Amino acid sequence: MQDRARATRKLLLESAAHLFVERGYTGTSVNDISDHSGKTSGAIYFHYSSKEKLALAVVREQFATWPQLVAAYAAPGVPPLEKLVALSFGVAQSLSEDVLARAGARLWAERRAIEAPVPTPFGAWALAATRLLAQARTRGELAEGIEPSAAAVTLVCGFYGHCTLTDEMPGRWDWRERLDQWWQLVLASLQAHPDPAALLTRARARIPAQTSARDRSRAADPSPKSAASAAT
Repeated sequence: MQDRARATRKLLLESAAHLFVERGYTGTSVNDISDHSGKTSGAIYFHYSSKEKLALAVVREQFATWPQLVAAYAAPGVPPLEKLVALSFGVAQSLSEDVLARAGARLWAERRAIEAPVPTPFGAWALAATRLLAQARTRGELAEGIEPSAAAVTLVCGFYGHCTLTDEMPGRWDWRERLDQWWQLVLASLQAHPDPAALLTRARARIPAQTSARDRSRAADPSPKSAASAAT
């Protein structure tokens, strides 16, 4: 793909993502995306044959794949429960701060309005969590009676619900504080020798910066100008 076409597709994805976050799928039209991006409707249909196809591309761009987390997951020498906690903070940061991830999550919640299967990351999350919990059990770090695959599904459900409901709960806690509290409760049950505070301290020290300053600025400023500057 030529650089200009690639930049246009990126601009359209980001403009659509901002609108999907703010208005939802049914509340966003192709004309809205055209106005926001500064591109014609014809240009949008050239790259994406329908609003549905554009929405699915937004979901796949970040929400359904999480490619930036692969390196952290594959890093050798990191205890599995620490890796699981660190990964969760990376995912939570994306859901909180990355407009494409946030849009993907909203589009998944509105999936019945989209006339195509909307991909999700949940199966991959459960598989990754199962492997890490199994490794922890092999190392003697998992509490007796914890079955990795069943626990992984419970963790994924609880984690995603926690991330998506945090902003709706009373209080002005930062998402990191909320997630820290959630893990305090969970690790007390998961660890063979519970010491949640110490594990969280070690895990947080391993968390790479998932979002650049420009990404955070772009997420905060949904204007076409901001998106256009990021596409160049």
